[in-house]
Amino acid sequence: MTLLRDEDLAAAFDHASRSYDALVAVNPGYHAHLRRSVRRLGLPGRGEGLRVLDLGCGTGASTAAIRSVLPAAEVTAVDVSAGMLARAAAKRWGDGVRFVHAPAERLAEAGAGGPFDAVFAAYLFRNVSDPDAVLRSVRAVLRPGGRLGVHEYSLSGRRADRAVWGLVCGGIVRPAASLLGDGPLYAHLWRSVVDFDRADRFAGRIRAAGFDRVRVLPLPGWQTGITHTFVASRARDAR
Repeated sequence: MTLLRDEDLAAAFDHASRSYDALVAVNPGYHAHLRRSVRRLGLPGRGEGLRVLDLGCGTGASTAAIRSVLPAAEVTAVDVSAGMLARAAAKRWGDGVRFVHAPAERLAEAGAGGPFDAVFAAYLFRNVSDPDAVLRSVRAVLRPGGRLGVHEYSLSGRRADRAVWGLVCGGIVRPAASLLGDGPLYAHLWRSVVDFDRADRFAGRIRAAGFDRVRVLPLPGWQTGITHTFVASRARDAR
């Protein structure tokens, strides 16, 4: 199948936004894993005085994870899907959270230009046309030494991990999504993981974009070897 990209992918997410939360709710550990990845950023305290960019916030699950771990941080949440963003913005957040409709490659143009102390991106990079351009955009809005956390499906390279991913998608996720009228989107999501960088390659891509102290950390449960946290810092001498 051909992967969905750009406007087609945003439109598919718009359509799926009404049922997205219900589908991810049946994924064991989904929200706990997001919180774990936020903690791995290693930001101090409750986030007092910090500005955090939630890039690709979807319906707000990653935003909620950031608020749970860093309740005092100022959060700017960005997504290209108007439907997903509307669902996120309709939830109760309190002060310190704002939502911006923008593609990840054009943050400054949309008023989300930083500087930020940290950028957190969950399930984003395999869905963009040019991951390197997005990494450059992220580096541009991070202060020198600022932290990057990426929570992403990025297979380890073992055949068993690819087989587990195929079984979960083919046996559970895609049939449920098809019943809801979102089969093409979830077919894309299955294929996007299969085609995306392996974990070691994506770590190298992050280094090449001007980040250092890159670490690749697994997540527990059935997603071990399938989902990873990538943590890095913007190199202070990067150009």
